[in-house]
Amino acid sequence: MDDRDLSADCANCFALCCAALPFARSADFAVDKAAGEPCRNLLADHRCGIHANLRERGFQGCTVFDCLGAGQKVSQVTFGARDWRHTGPDLAREMFRVFPVMWQLHEALWYLEEALTLPPAEPVRDDLRLALDDVDRLTQGTPGELTDLDLPKVRDRVNALLLHVSELVRSGVPGRKNRRGADLAGAKLKGADLRGADLRGACLIAADLRGADLRASDLIGADLRNADLRGADLTGAIFVTRSQLASARGDAATRLPAALGRPAHW
Repeated sequence: MDDRDLSADCANCFALCCAALPFARSADFAVDKAAGEPCRNLLADHRCGIHANLRERGFQGCTVFDCLGAGQKVSQVTFGARDWRHTGPDLAREMFRVFPVMWQLHEALWYLEEALTLPPAEPVRDDLRLALDDVDRLTQGTPGELTDLDLPKVRDRVNALLLHVSELVRSGVPGRKNRRGADLAGAKLKGADLRGADLRGACLIAADLRGADLRASDLIGADLRNADLRGADLTGAIFVTRSQLASARGDAATRLPAALGRPAHW
């Protein structure tokens, strides 16, 4: 098993996303669930009892979640393949506390690895490699080290590097827009020129982005739930995740970053 594998491997995870994380009744989840409370649909073998019908049963949020490999890392590496169902409540609570920490560390690894592939990032490549190695080292920590970790400090360091990379990537795009953190829920942006735009943390829920030009835009943390990306061009868009795309709507004409596949439900 590759310790830096950033793809979820549910077969080697003890369904941590289904037990450790909370969710609230909404358009994404049919019921409320507290953190540390196993989902009512979770079977004894850690499989989902309604996996084939999650969307129809009101659990769309489950279909777009991506732990980026944190689940199997916690299950098989941090806790040495000890199953929370069979080792008592204390270990279960500890696993449930560690999982969200590992998830955020793996998210940082995802972004850093992508940044290293971007040619404009050459001026900070050594810093990116150092940060990547340091975050990877943190993921190898003991349960106690992980729960005591100063995550804001780690995120701040990584974010500063990613911001620098974003500027380097987008600097060559004339007329680039700054819509960082903008509330664009339901916005009518069909055919919009958003090349090189800073859309970090923007709320694009249900936005109409059909045919929009999002080339070289920064989409880190943007909320794309139910955004219409049919025919949009995301070629070269940076810091896009599989989860973001899975939460949006697209079609065969949607152009995606080279490293990302097309969601099956599109």
